[in-house]
Amino acid sequence: MAALAAAGALLAPLLLTGCGDDQDQAAALGAQSVPSVGRAELEPGGTVRWAVDALPATLNTFQPDADRVTDQVAGAVLPMLFTIDATGRPQLNTDYLSSAEITEREPKQTVVYTLNPDATWSDGERIGVEDFVAQWQALRGEDEGFRPARNAGYDRVEDVRKGREPGQVEVVFAQPYADWRALFTPLYPRSLTTDAQRFNEDSRTELPVSGGPFTLAKVDEKAATITLERNEEWWGEPALLDSLELVAVERGDRRAALAAGDLDVAELVPADAEGMAPANGGPPAADDKPAADEGLRGFAVHRAYDAAYTQLALNGVSGPLADERVRWAIARAVDRDQLAEDVHTPAGLPVKPLGSHLRMLGQDGYRDNSDALGASGAESAAELLDEAGWQRPEGPAGEDGKPGAAVAAPLGAGWPAAEQRAALLRQVAGAQRAEGLDEPADATEADAEAAAAEAEELAERAATPVRTRDGAELRLRFVLPDGPGAEQLRDVAGRIGGMLATVGIRVDYETVAADAFFVEHIQPGDFDLTLYSWPATAYPATDARPLFAKPRPAPGGELTVQQNYTRVGTDYIDQLLDQAAGELDEEEHEKLLNKADAHIWAAAGSIPLYQRPQLVAARTTLSGAGAYGLATPRYQDIGYRRG
Repeated sequence: MAALAAAGALLAPLLLTGCGDDQDQAAALGAQSVPSVGRAELEPGGTVRWAVDALPATLNTFQPDADRVTDQVAGAVLPMLFTIDATGRPQLNTDYLSSAEITEREPKQTVVYTLNPDATWSDGERIGVEDFVAQWQALRGEDEGFRPARNAGYDRVEDVRKGREPGQVEVVFAQPYADWRALFTPLYPRSLTTDAQRFNEDSRTELPVSGGPFTLAKVDEKAATITLERNEEWWGEPALLDSLELVAVERGDRRAALAAGDLDVAELVPADAEGMAPANGGPPAADDKPAADEGLRGFAVHRAYDAAYTQLALNGVSGPLADERVRWAIARAVDRDQLAEDVHTPAGLPVKPLGSHLRMLGQDGYRDNSDALGASGAESAAELLDEAGWQRPEGPAGEDGKPGAAVAAPLGAGWPAAEQRAALLRQVAGAQRAEGLDEPADATEADAEAAAAEAEELAERAATPVRTRDGAELRLRFVLPDGPGAEQLRDVAGRIGGMLATVGIRVDYETVAADAFFVEHIQPGDFDLTLYSWPATAYPATDARPLFAKPRPAPGGELTVQQNYTRVGTDYIDQLLDQAAGELDEEEHEKLLNKADAHIWAAAGSIPLYQRPQLVAARTTLSGAGAYGLATPRYQDIGYRRG
């Protein structure tokens, strides 16, 4: 999926699920929140202005710099042969296919697609085998003129040809491929995939024909908007909206833009959702105060677990983290339940840490494999550090119980910030009482006491002496992006620093420019610890492979890491994911994935923490727009209610 190649710049069948009741309940409550009424109750026409982070660098989902907005445009404009449902499973899209199935397994896997006979490009050309052939040849990796992000899956295809019946396409695989449904979605027109120049350059800025319910009408760099218009040549149920406008709006500006009537749909941070009405009788906002802006009364906030997760990444290439015992100690010392509570509670979501690198909460096949790390907690972590030779000095770090010079206080959520917050709140309470506002002052003083208690707890944690070995301190660089969009990451990092201080690990924080964070620090491995996100996928054997692949030496001595920026991997993990990708039996496929996930946990290079919150404000008069969770939006069904 395109999002896998760019997710880090933001800023993962049924027989082996093993989900408990509380887990099932949490997943169900956080699966998705999308208002939906029958199309007969909706009024054709109108425009929806939808906030996005930025205009995409490319409109080609198969290029390295594709992002979520690239996928959003493709989902509305191009054929999607398979969509993803709320449980993260691929589903046949009958707008394009009447069937798609494996017809032969021996001697070679063969898949036959039977196309909807009405499926045509907006220029009148039939969607057919020529489009399949051109996309396969562009993405298979044999023509160096084409520069796709990767060729996963397409490199297993031996031939693409006309089927035996009219409107059929046969795809023959040189090797078995379990994730075959991931191929040819989206499907680009052959006019963009038969020529390398058109594929590499032209497709970045133009989609001359449409095969979906909308067409690309205009990309306006100056106004920072992409306008999609109803495709009048679309053969399926017509798009209800006249147009869908994607507008680049900074996250911090979205609440005001909603109140001013400049947006109809926008994803928000929890603080900006406060006071806004919850959707569908869902959980209340973080406080119960009414929306201060009258313009926000026509909006409701939809909440779901996002189709992405945040991980703690440990760079295992050198230094203390090259020792797996130190990585295990960190993984055991981090209280994932507490971090999930810190993130999910303000978002109004059920609190649940993520237990898998390969499946999300509520996704079919999800299984919590985190027990592969062994016993959790500070005591277990301390034993591992002792075993690795990192000794804890005796005695407190300072006479006053506060961190001495040898210990760095956690960033953001550390005791100094909490102490300052408590002092400020006490000052505010005093001013409120002076004005006769006793009831607000009581609430402010309660907040001050809570901040003071937090400061005391964190100071006690940070007072733990730093471990040493051969005269060197156990110190790790925690690299984080700056800017308002990364506040939550920095807060979580601060919490992690406090947890690691408890077992004698010093964390030194380094905040870098957000636009340089990934390219200049994460990709080249310039960090010890960091936080970033990966998206969910319905095809983990394929899409997760480059994230956890063992780095291999390249000519010149450098490592080829693919997207495994932790540099932690094993031959066995690679083998398990490769076997899963080629296993057509669903039960065996899931067994291999879970075995691979358990070994990824045990390698302790990537520690999944929580599924990110997705809070989407949408007009209460809209149907079909909200927090989709894992599901693919159905853009033609977005519309305004009658009356």
